[in-house]
Amino acid sequence: MGKAMTTDKTMLELKDVYRHFRQGDGKVEVLRGASLTIRQGEMVALVGPSGCGKSTLLNVAGLLEKPNKGDVLIEGKSTAALGQRACGRLRRSHIGFVFQFHRLLPEFSALENVMIPQMLNGLARLDAHDRSVQLLEMVGLGNRGDHRPAALSGGEQQRVAIARAVANAPDILLADEPTGNLDPNTATEVFNSIEAIVRATQTAALIVTHNSRLALKMDRALTIREGTVSSF
Repeated sequence: MGKAMTTDKTMLELKDVYRHFRQGDGKVEVLRGASLTIRQGEMVALVGPSGCGKSTLLNVAGLLEKPNKGDVLIEGKSTAALGQRACGRLRRSHIGFVFQFHRLLPEFSALENVMIPQMLNGLARLDAHDRSVQLLEMVGLGNRGDHRPAALSGGEQQRVAIARAVANAPDILLADEPTGNLDPNTATEVFNSIEAIVRATQTAALIVTHNSRLALKMDRALTIREGTVSSF
């Protein structure tokens, strides 16, 4: 698949974000005025060496961590004044996560792993089942839904995790090294699954990766230098 047309609607925006951590009597500045915008339907890579702040930025963007200064806007709405519970509600309704380690529930089938977040969000079981079947088909696993994670390959497990991440139709998809533990061919398959879903649903996606080849397939690539975001 090639690069797709995006809309002008900004789904995710970080404005002058600062994030530091205490270390002994001092503090480590990780983000120092980081800003970015991601539009609807846009796939953006976030690349850079280990320790530059990529995962911290992703956690801030996903409302898992509060910035020490600055703001995160979801569809133009500020989250600066929101408490932990309100951020949790916003995260559940607007943001999907894919991690380097798939974190599937081992006692449930692939289909059930995709159904569970939908049912927790209030969707009826039959509707969750039908949507999960469609999502697994989109990632090329239509015939593997009854398999538990242990019976799936690493790449298949990660594709189930992708289907689960978009199960509740999030506006924003955040992925932290989703192909980091996979061989090159499997990494390409997993990336293609992410791209297929992003293009089909017009989700805004920010994907942390060390794979420059995959980064070049996205609409843009960003990096973090001295705590700020710039073009790669």
